[in-house]
Amino acid sequence: MQEKELKTSVGQRVAIAIIAFFMLGSIIASYAAIIVGQNSNSSSETQTLSEERMSYYTDNYASKLAQFKETTDADFATFAAYLPEVKAFNETALNESTTVEIRDLLVGNGRTIGAEDDDYLAYYVGWCADESVFESSLNTDNVSNATGFATMLDPSLIKEMYGSKLIEGWYMGMNGAKIGGVREVAIPSSLAYKDQKELCGGYNKPIKYLIMTKENEGTLKTALEELNTASIMLQYAQYGIDYEKEAAAQQITGD
Repeated sequence: MQEKELKTSVGQRVAIAIIAFFMLGSIIASYAAIIVGQNSNSSSETQTLSEERMSYYTDNYASKLAQFKETTDADFATFAAYLPEVKAFNETALNESTTVEIRDLLVGNGRTIGAEDDDYLAYYVGWCADESVFESSLNTDNVSNATGFATMLDPSLIKEMYGSKLIEGWYMGMNGAKIGGVREVAIPSSLAYKDQKELCGGYNKPIKYLIMTKENEGTLKTALEELNTASIMLQYAQYGIDYEKEAAAQQITGD
């Protein structure tokens, strides 16, 4: 996956990076396995799609992204009011903490999220002590220039697909939050990635999140599912894999 340059939009990079970030690279291995399987099953075909098929997947993703933006515009208007809270913090002080620090900026009016609850959707921004954003649901890498969302996090989907959960500090930080609210969660490195992942310029770094939760249902759930599917199909296409063709072929053969 590292041998080819992906020409992706911010939205596509965000969708992929969410999974890659929380799964510590598992998605890369998944793509590699798919490509290897495609090569072994269709060795006579080249890893290049026609311009027509590539355009089809590109247009499909753009259409689903537009639908997702329309569905989430009202949520973004609420979330955007709290983006100024994404600012520098004292790295040393937060890392000395033995627990997460939470701050409810907007109390939701939905159900309360439990300690191990992952059945909800979340818009979020994750940032470092120097105010740099390492990942977010926004449609730009620059928080101050964001005009909407490009994706959102579904913790239950990650657990279902990969048998893994999010970092401990995320669950601790969201415990007791009400759906529909906006919460700031500050996480010391001991409850984040410790020495297992390099981010924010090194290892053992504390991080912060700004998180807005929504119920995992209705048009929002559908819009996100369709956007994620379109994003994955486009990524396959950029590696020369016709997602729909391969899916149809496997269904016929029963693989």
